[in-house]
Amino acid sequence: MSIPHGSGWLPRLERVVSALLPDGPEPGAAVLEQLAVWFDLTVRWNERLDLTAARDPDALVDLLVADALVIWGAERPAAGERWLDVGSGVGAPGLPIALLAPDAAMTLIEPRGKRAAFLRSVIGTLGRSDIAIERRRSDTLPDGCSQMTVSRAALPPEQWLSEGLRLATRGTWLLLAGSPPPDTTGLWVDRDLTYAWPLGGAKRRALRVVHRHARP
Repeated sequence: MSIPHGSGWLPRLERVVSALLPDGPEPGAAVLEQLAVWFDLTVRWNERLDLTAARDPDALVDLLVADALVIWGAERPAAGERWLDVGSGVGAPGLPIALLAPDAAMTLIEPRGKRAAFLRSVIGTLGRSDIAIERRRSDTLPDGCSQMTVSRAALPPEQWLSEGLRLATRGTWLLLAGSPPPDTTGLWVDRDLTYAWPLGGAKRRALRVVHRHARP
């Protein structure tokens, strides 16, 4: 099933925001408009490249922004803090985090050429040339090249936990869709959040795992 262009994105976004950030603060109207532009670009490019498995507007909105809103609700990336989204694909969750926290330094890591080209088109359309895109695999990146990392399904959870912590000096977000978390013995999990994607109901879990030296 193809998703129609302009599929009532803003009302859907408002429902997702209200469900996941019931106590606020909410993203500004300008951010929601930027997200809607991204959704339309995803739909258009998906007709040629099969960028996403989402087959209806509700599924697409959940897929692209729900996890990012949960992360943003749990922490506000500081100005200048270096973040990596590894295996970014169509940009989730790194792109919405960058839109929600415009002063953070976000880099989207995506090894596939067509998806990297899509991401460049999106940030060009949004006028956000400060969001970096690198077409490469994460294993070519040096240790500690960022402060925080995040990824959704780029690697199995246990592998991502190891790789995410290798790349970060502060910590990493681990996003789970039903599977149990890997062994975190000896690590410090300072956020463990369970939630559901608001429009489709898929159960999710997000863990923030930080290096012990980064504990406050």
